[in-house]
Amino acid sequence: ILARMAPSHAVRCCQRGLSWIPVIFINLVVCWSYYAYVVELCIYTIANTEEKVIYLIVFHVFFFMFIWSYWKTIISKPASPSKEFCLPKADKELYEKEENPEAQQEILKKVARNVPVYTRTGSGAIRYCDRCQLIKPDRCHHCSTCDRCVLKMDHHCPWVNNCVGFSNYKLFVLFLAYSMLYCVYIAATVLQYFIKFWTNHLPDTHAKFHVLFLFFVAAMFFISILSLFSYHLWLVGKNRTTIEAFRAPVFRNGPDKNGFTVGFRKNVTQVFGDQKKCWCLPLYSRYKTHPSSIICRAL
Repeated sequence: ILARMAPSHAVRCCQRGLSWIPVIFINLVVCWSYYAYVVELCIYTIANTEEKVIYLIVFHVFFFMFIWSYWKTIISKPASPSKEFCLPKADKELYEKEENPEAQQEILKKVARNVPVYTRTGSGAIRYCDRCQLIKPDRCHHCSTCDRCVLKMDHHCPWVNNCVGFSNYKLFVLFLAYSMLYCVYIAATVLQYFIKFWTNHLPDTHAKFHVLFLFFVAAMFFISILSLFSYHLWLVGKNRTTIEAFRAPVFRNGPDKNGFTVGFRKNVTQVFGDQKKCWCLPLYSRYKTHPSSIICRAL
């Protein structure tokens, strides 16, 4: 048994190590961009002291908010279903012994009466996770990468090496927003010096490569992040996850892509919290109601 477990354990360890490569790549790019902007552009290239100070102050504000939201998204553990969704010991034993799928469904239906579950599988059955051995709450899905069920799962993001769901979706959206602002600020302030270097109006120093490359990288990341950020803003307004956008959730009365929407304002509140003064900060937000406890339009 130990001989069989060793390879799988080694594979999992390798997978966990490799999963940090995208995060390491992003951090290396960010570290270089910090050096290129602060040292090569502001210290070595910009001659005007007032312009230099203003650029550095604003840059560090965007840089701090970007790093804060990024690492909060990374370290925030995905929220998993509570114990009330697990099968009681007696029902679990009956479910495992039963080979008839219809009989298994009857066991799940009996347990599901005591928990707030309104969604079903495509065939109308109770959603059950054999891996986690629990009845899936509404909007909950099993992440094969994290090997756990995640509440209101949106997707597993390799760039943060984490599942994006109920516990950190606000953080993820803010990460996209601040990374976009970080990139557009760099591109906008570097543009004039990019043109001057390109037209040979500045001395050909070692800073030239960093400034030219900094503009291209910032512009490229801004364009790619803009489309992703716009898409997630649309999802927030519709109160959908990426999974639900591609496959409409199925309720007792059938599939309904708008089954969880409760109006634009409340949809936004469910993601960013009740305190508007904290919407722009990557902090935990309090909610008056849990998304899965809201009575859906589809009912």
